[in-house]
Order: sequence, then structure tokens, then C-alpha cells
Amino acid sequence: MTGVELLLLLIGWGVAGASPGPATLTIASSAMAAGRRAGVLTGTGVWAGSALWGIAAMAGMSALMLSNAWIAEVLRYLGAAYLIFLAAKSMRAALSPVADAAPLAAATGPAHFRRGFVVHLTNPKAILSWGAIFAIVVPPGAPLGVALSALAALSTVSAIVFLGYGALFSSPGIIRRYGAARRWFDGCFALLFGAAGLKILTARLA
Repeated sequence: MTGVELLLLLIGWGVAGASPGPATLTIASSAMAAGRRAGVLTGTGVWAGSALWGIAAMAGMSALMLSNAWIAEVLRYLGAAYLIFLAAKSMRAALSPVADAAPLAAATGPAHFRRGFVVHLTNPKAILSWGAIFAIVVPPGAPLGVALSALAALSTVSAIVFLGYGALFSSPGIIRRYGAARRWFDGCFALLFGAAGLKILTARLA
């Protein structure tokens, strides 16, 4: 792979990671509701889930999963169920008075990390993305150094994107806007989480 091809791969990976989806939505909701630490911890959880899938794909597990469709299907249903659970929590917050609606703000650091980790670990998009990298870009039989370099480079891009989202959505201006229209934001998060869950349920993993 030439330097230009690697650069294009990294840019494409970053754009795909930054595109709207369950991971970015989860990071944004945590950061806006509970601040920078929560946003960055949630982003770290998403990154950890992505890195775990990268390691699994490098070891050949993603190909095994995709050849045994039931495993991917179980993950798909778990991911959809978790997103619908988050949608229900967001809707409950949207319908609650301000004084009763602080579940994210009261959550501990490990809870924020776990929230991001579970969302990405059960995201079929992550399985397919890393599977494609280690089936096409870094095919089986490639030197271990090449595979590790690809994993490190792409994971670094993912970390920049996900932790960057945590910092971006926890900026004072965005948090002020969230505080002024919290119930509207939580209602939108509920709809978006629900839509993401339904999209995963109806996706074709092929």
C-alpha cells in the first residue's frame, strides 16, 4: 500500500467513523447531559469497542462470525435492543420535570465508558468495517507487522474522532443550549436512538 493509498484509507475511515450513527449519538447525548468527562469516557468506551473488533478481525474472528450468520444475528438483536432501551430512557427523561431528569449526569465514570463500549460492541457496522479491512486491505497472510500497523493507524483515527466528539459536544455553548431545551433534545435523542435500533433490526448483514 502506497503512502497516498494509506492516507485515503485513513481519511475514509475517519469520515465513516464521524458519520451520524449509534456511536456518535451516544457520545453526543452523554457529553451534552453530563459534561466533558462523561463525553470523553463514553467516546473512550466506543473506541475500546472498535479496537476490540479490530483485534478480533485481525485474528480472523470476524470472518468466522460472518460465515456463521447466527452469531452476527444475535449481536444485531442485542444491539437493537440496547438502542431501544436507550431510546426509552431518553423519552422518559424528556417527559420528566427538570428536577427528576438527571440519569446521565448522576452516572459514574465506568457507567459512561460501559455505555459507549456496549453500543459499539453490538454494532454490526463495526464488524463489517473491520472485517473488510482485514479481508481486502490487509488480506490473510499479510506480515504481522503490516496488520499491526494498520490496526494501530485506524484505531488512532477512531480515537481522535470519538474522543473529539466527546470534547466537541461538551463545549459550554452546546451544554447551555442543551440545558435551555433539555426536554426537546432528549425527545430527539429518543427518536434517533429508536430509529437506529430499528435500522439495525432491518439491516442486511451481507
